[in-house]
Amino acid sequence: MIVGVLGAGQLARMIALAGIPLGVDFIFLDPSADACANRLGEPLIGDYNDPKLLAQLAERADVVTYEFENVPSEVAEFLASHTQVHPSPKALAVAQDRLAEKTFFHDIGIPTPDYAAVDSLESLQQAMTTIGYPAILKSRTQGYDGKGQSLLKSEDDLTGAWALLQGVPSVVEAFVPFSREVSIIAVRNVSGAIVFYPLSENLHRGGILRVSECRADDPMQRQAETYVSRLLEALDYVGVLALELFEIDGKLVANEFAPRVHNSGHWTIEGAETSQFENHLRAILDLPLGATTPVGNAAMVNFIGGLPETKDILEIPKAHLHLYDKSPRKGRKVAHATVRAENPEQLSGLVKKLSLLADQVDDS
Repeated sequence: MIVGVLGAGQLARMIALAGIPLGVDFIFLDPSADACANRLGEPLIGDYNDPKLLAQLAERADVVTYEFENVPSEVAEFLASHTQVHPSPKALAVAQDRLAEKTFFHDIGIPTPDYAAVDSLESLQQAMTTIGYPAILKSRTQGYDGKGQSLLKSEDDLTGAWALLQGVPSVVEAFVPFSREVSIIAVRNVSGAIVFYPLSENLHRGGILRVSECRADDPMQRQAETYVSRLLEALDYVGVLALELFEIDGKLVANEFAPRVHNSGHWTIEGAETSQFENHLRAILDLPLGATTPVGNAAMVNFIGGLPETKDILEIPKAHLHLYDKSPRKGRKVAHATVRAENPEQLSGLVKKLSLLADQVDDS
């Protein structure tokens, strides 16, 4: 069985590491010759819309998936006309456009913060009369890890924020007073079977995820499962999907969804019976989905911009280091560590130790 992957970064790398024990072979299409997943399969080096490479990928791959949502949707549509593509081009197109995404949430009954589409400084000024302050201005496309965003605290911020986004079509969203950020990762296979992982509670700084902790038996689990189920069914979705949510006064509102394996699910590699990466492959190959039961109490800490000494991480009990084979660079995710513990209190202490190491080399 050959799986084609659009993108060859760390998520593709972890998909391949999960698939090799299952006897799956991989072909990666990526513009970079030194992308970190390339050594785990056959690399196709070139633009995502290179017709010769796409034809080669479509001919040889039994199924094609992608590791991030900024792959051109027309590329996924072309491949889907020649071979299986999961998740579908529709899911990719919705996730790529924040306005389409928010509208889709609204249409299927998933609450979101108040929002408005803006395409000029004048329309932004008009929208703020109803959205109110504070708010966040976001570009409709090409936004991830806090990029393409600007916080609006007052009318004085509007001109500078609009200039910063260089006048691209955008969405302005009300800033909600959330008590915490959570995400739910769900998996649906070709036959329509669905499994859910326990909620992850997430800590972001500078728009980049720093820590995710598994929250088994969380009181918001059922509500999150209801929302993500609507999303999976409405998109006729196949694969892993992550839905990011804010908790406000005991209720959840959607922030965004990712049509792929997700950073907040990295704890599943050591912290669940079946990792999100293996379950993504099981889903797109229409194999039985694996159990998502947590193994103990688990968490993940990202290393951004730089790396501590390996020995310092591995000295922490029950820590598991995952290097991405990527050179350090400002704001770049270069590794993560997962950790397990017998109880939440012990987990908290281990997460603090890992976070201290991460903060010492953070160059975000």
